[in-house]
Amino acid sequence: MSSDALEGVALVTGGGRGIGAAIARELAQAGMRVAVTGRTAEQVEAVAAEIGGIALVGDVSRGDDVLTWVERTESEVGPIDLLAANAGIGGPRVATWEAEPGRWWQTLEVNVLGVHLCCAAVIPGMLERGRGRIVITGSGAAYLPSSRNTAYAASKAAVWRYGETLANELRGRIPVFVISPGLVRTAMTADAFPDDAPWTPPELAPRLVRVLASGRADALAGRYLHAEHDDVEDLVRRADEIAANDLNAIRLRR
Repeated sequence: MSSDALEGVALVTGGGRGIGAAIARELAQAGMRVAVTGRTAEQVEAVAAEIGGIALVGDVSRGDDVLTWVERTESEVGPIDLLAANAGIGGPRVATWEAEPGRWWQTLEVNVLGVHLCCAAVIPGMLERGRGRIVITGSGAAYLPSSRNTAYAASKAAVWRYGETLANELRGRIPVFVISPGLVRTAMTADAFPDDAPWTPPELAPRLVRVLASGRADALAGRYLHAEHDDVEDLVRRADEIAANDLNAIRLRR
């Protein structure tokens, strides 16, 4: 387990189960006070009770819900030092041309608009206080060719570019990271891949978020970081080389 001890307040979206719940537990164990958000009250409340955090129920794609989460977190716990924008859905698992348009678009609303609404809600306060970090949960679907689920792949490609562009916009003020947690077995992925798929150990993404929350990896802001295939400590040591050679980035090569 990472030795990074943390302090301050974290807002973790999609924290009622799966990767989000694991991130919330890791940050709380490290010393942060954590607000857990999600759509299912029973799940969110259970995780919040387990870690001594607060439970915030709502829909990440609804601006009013997001603003309420931020207001409640800052009034009940304190100013938000870390946003872990993790909430996401898998999208319709049918042929693209057979997908109901509203269901297809909902994937973009949750996975992209939801990230934007959360970032837009916390950034003004972070800028005013002169501190804060943002970690966005991406996916290998952003860059790996696939024949499944155009809604999910499109949303993760979009959120990667959003995160990199936001990191450039906030450079020197608020570090923004996009991570790939790897192929973690969760309720969303368990029935989409075979049992012998190359599953990623579930503890790796939370450990990576913990390192990023510590500030030790701020030089890697805007880079795409993989919880399983990247050694973040090595990347921190090589940060100048990575920036000079534009590594850990999704680019067109000719």
